[in-house]
Amino acid sequence: MPATEIIRIDPGSRERAFSRAREVLSAGGLIVYPTDTFYGLGADPTNSVAVQKIFTIKGRQAHQPILLLIQDAHQAAQWAAEIPAQAERLMKQFWPGPLTVVFKARPQVLSELTAGTGTVGLRMPGNALTRALLAAVGTALTGTSANISGGPSPRTAEEAADALGGRVDLILDGGPSTGGEPSTVVDVSGGELRVVRAGAIKL
Repeated sequence: MPATEIIRIDPGSRERAFSRAREVLSAGGLIVYPTDTFYGLGADPTNSVAVQKIFTIKGRQAHQPILLLIQDAHQAAQWAAEIPAQAERLMKQFWPGPLTVVFKARPQVLSELTAGTGTVGLRMPGNALTRALLAAVGTALTGTSANISGGPSPRTAEEAADALGGRVDLILDGGPSTGGEPSTVVDVSGGELRVVRAGAIKL
């Protein structure tokens, strides 16, 4: 199994790291990157083959949808068929931060991401470094954790490398993430707000 390329992100190497991430993603590869909770496993969410790799590498079940991380709230309209007023209020209050909002998905959103539900989860991460990466690569990124399904979510690049090393193309080492509780997940796709998972933002 080939060794995975690891690039430490610091002020002197940020542009090189982001440029390499763009190359990997545009070629249909996978990256591991830091977020405000844990390290994530990133693919171009418009590339069906790349998204399928995530399920294979993680041993993830096909019925489990994959959320997306976006650079800012304006990007939500690229993925959500509609954004209800209650969702706008939540986004204004809790984004950027550990809140995932589940919307009705636009028709072009890959079925692998929605797991056939017709919905897509979106989050604007609280980590400025993650948002800078999203801006640099020019797309949303899949936001599932960089682990084998059922295993612990990695807080460091080293932990991610232990779990997925050799299976991904690039690991961006941004130092330890904060860890803690996962994002709170709320579903607004059915017309009423429904809490799917309690998490970092309390009910």
